[in-house]
Amino acid sequence: MWNKVMTRLDDYYQEMVDIRRYLHQYPELSFQEEKTSQYIADTYEKLGIPYQTNIGGNGVVATLKGGKPGKKIALRADFDALPIQDEKDVPYKSKVEGVMHACGHDGHTATLLVLAKVLHEFKEDLPGTVVFVHQHAEELAPGGAKSIMESGILDDVDAVFGTHLWSNTPVGTIETSLKAFMAGADRFEILIKGKGGHGAQPHQTKDAIVIGSQLVTTLQNIVSRRVDPLGTAVLTIGTFQSGSTFNIIADTAKITGTVRTFDPEIQDLIIEEMEKVIKGVCIGYDADYEFDYEKGYPPVINHPEEAALVLKAAEQVPGVEHSQEVVPGMVGEDFSYYILDKPGAFFFTGAKKEDHYYPHHHPMFDIDERALPIAAKALAQTYKVYQEK
Repeated sequence: MWNKVMTRLDDYYQEMVDIRRYLHQYPELSFQEEKTSQYIADTYEKLGIPYQTNIGGNGVVATLKGGKPGKKIALRADFDALPIQDEKDVPYKSKVEGVMHACGHDGHTATLLVLAKVLHEFKEDLPGTVVFVHQHAEELAPGGAKSIMESGILDDVDAVFGTHLWSNTPVGTIETSLKAFMAGADRFEILIKGKGGHGAQPHQTKDAIVIGSQLVTTLQNIVSRRVDPLGTAVLTIGTFQSGSTFNIIADTAKITGTVRTFDPEIQDLIIEEMEKVIKGVCIGYDADYEFDYEKGYPPVINHPEEAALVLKAAEQVPGVEHSQEVVPGMVGEDFSYYILDKPGAFFFTGAKKEDHYYPHHHPMFDIDERALPIAAKALAQTYKVYQEK
């Protein structure tokens, strides 16, 4: 059966491409994915696979029970887009102003929908039950994974697996980590309240730009001087907004950024040290402040046995040339919520366009669509190997 599944996935390559390109043209932002959710539901309706909508929000979950006994395994794909203008000159360019699939979620959806179609063809010989989890709102906290887990719809699954098409990695490569894989992703905002005035009379002001500049520099010392060098952390300033014109000293400044960690103790240390630094600098300049810190997605910590199983399964997938363990990355993913409570693992499927590579979240982002059937095959083979373990 499984050799036939692999062959059928190749047969449906063009259908995967067509689905992916359609979704690429009609992207929807996180928590606004009503038409995409309906498209997914309509597909399962046509396939005759039972499904439920509005799971944790705009999520769609379909369930395919095989004709043979076995485990119940969930496979996940996300489907939201980003607030980025698509700058590619391609026939499938986004038709929605200021919104694009700049992270491959359109490809994830196409992969899982076609995999569901193929497995349905072999339903009578299929062991166990496949739960196809189509998740909304991965890109924006609190995300969709948390609410889907809280809905209880996955309470009885034995494991959860997912893949991410990865534009940094060559086609034919499967990558994962046996433990920590992706970082926890937090965000913060600092509002400095100084006192504005004329640029010719700085002694009568509390210059928010000067205070903010001091903060930006001093905050960088937290990771370099307060976090154990054997630990891992990133503190990045993303925006600094202040001032209105060339000769006026600003009274306020807003700084936003992100913190990435794997260890909750390091996360708490950074929050504590940030509060000290912000308070100390503002006291020194006799200014007030507001500090808002939002803990985001937990880190993606794969279960070692399930991650090793992914690598083993990938070695048996046609089209996979390299199956390898990699060091953790500092990007974040809300797949973490699934494997906080359930065994499972997340992995990358290489999708790099060698002729013109652009990173995720770039206006020129695209994938090599030859990765689509490889991702589907890797998920299918992982399902097979997990059933046999």
